[in-house]
Amino acid sequence: MRRSVVIDTDPGIDDAVAILLALASPEFDIAGITTVAGNIGIATTTRNAGRILALAGRGDIAVVSGAPAPLSRKGFDTADIHGNDGLGGVGFPEPLAPPAEENAVVWLAAHLDRRPQKSLDILALGPLTNIARLLLEHPASAARIGRVVVMGGAVREPGNIGPRSEFNLAADPEAAAIVLRAGLDLVLIPLDVTRKVRATRADTAALKAAGTPAAIACADLVDAYFQSGDGRESRPLHDPCVMLHCIAPALFGHETLKLSVDTGNGPDAGGLVVDESESADLNVATSVDGAAVLRLLIERLARRSV
Repeated sequence: MRRSVVIDTDPGIDDAVAILLALASPEFDIAGITTVAGNIGIATTTRNAGRILALAGRGDIAVVSGAPAPLSRKGFDTADIHGNDGLGGVGFPEPLAPPAEENAVVWLAAHLDRRPQKSLDILALGPLTNIARLLLEHPASAARIGRVVVMGGAVREPGNIGPRSEFNLAADPEAAAIVLRAGLDLVLIPLDVTRKVRATRADTAALKAAGTPAAIACADLVDAYFQSGDGRESRPLHDPCVMLHCIAPALFGHETLKLSVDTGNGPDAGGLVVDESESADLNVATSVDGAAVLRLLIERLARRSV
């Protein structure tokens, strides 16, 4: 079923792959892209969202700038992974249109209010600051969200920013706690899954051979990801797992868990803890057919000219 979605994102190499995948997939009607500071500052993430859309010739999709910082903390800088431009130095055109004038939270609330109830999903690829602010500032509008699919957290896997903490949730633990306990129709896709979806040199070669602008750009992005790494010959594609889950949920296994978010100041800030005292049950993806979803990603980027 084709779903209207807003992509909330902080592009970001793997965010860019995820957005290009969504643009290449008929399951998504992209109503807009809202940006958040995460991988790099808000001005750069907002510009990058426009640049990704420009590659696809989609100046019709709104880009709306959101939270420039976490709710109450200092953010991270990941230029060592994503490059100073956030896209690994890969050449993207300049945006076809300026960002919308509204703040992302105000824009989201207005967009939800004028649509039928539960008809708009949010695909969250970055810190959850915008969604938390929507819940706090516009609760009636937030109640109209259809589903939220979140890339974030680590359940049984170690973290990637701390011993138990994953970047997106650790970038704004307070926002993560608000969103995960809000009782939304939410799917959480943690590192337990995303680390099993690993692109290799063979995958980048297949993307380049496909020849579409999107496939070539994604190959270049993953190559930049390799160059920023530690020499390993595979790299996890975290954010594209959100889109892949929406397209083919049967390729993922799920558990219902009660999880709380560590909002302390230690190295596990943003980490997830199994907590039976939590009232909200979370639908958590905990397994995946990694080879099948990678084939799906390459097929989609190859068959559609974006």
